[in-house]
Amino acid sequence: QVQFVESGGGLVQPGGSLRLSCVASGFIFNNAGMTWHRQAPGKEREMVATINSGGEFTNYAEPVKGRFTISRDNAKNTVYLEMNNLKPEDTAVYYCRRVGLPNYWGQGTQVTVSS
Repeated sequence: QVQFVESGGGLVQPGGSLRLSCVASGFIFNNAGMTWHRQAPGKEREMVATINSGGEFTNYAEPVKGRFTISRDNAKNTVYLEMNNLKPEDTAVYYCRRVGLPNYWGQGTQVTVSS
């Protein structure tokens, strides 16, 4: 059974940092590309960052380029999202997902950026 468990969210002031984690199970993790997505209130879910199976290649949405870093630890079946210089517009529920499995989502982790 495919599962994703996201954690690490919270309330942070503008300019602050958070590190999100997502533990995956139910498939061969080190064969899979992974993505982070987010959904803000009243908005559609959007892709934030992607990483290939080996971790050598990454891609980011324009709003987060230079501030967010995606990485992975295949020994721990975990993908991370390091978020720096956070802005109020980064407020959203953040989800991870496996590339090629569009219908499987975890519960997400809430990130709130506010002073």
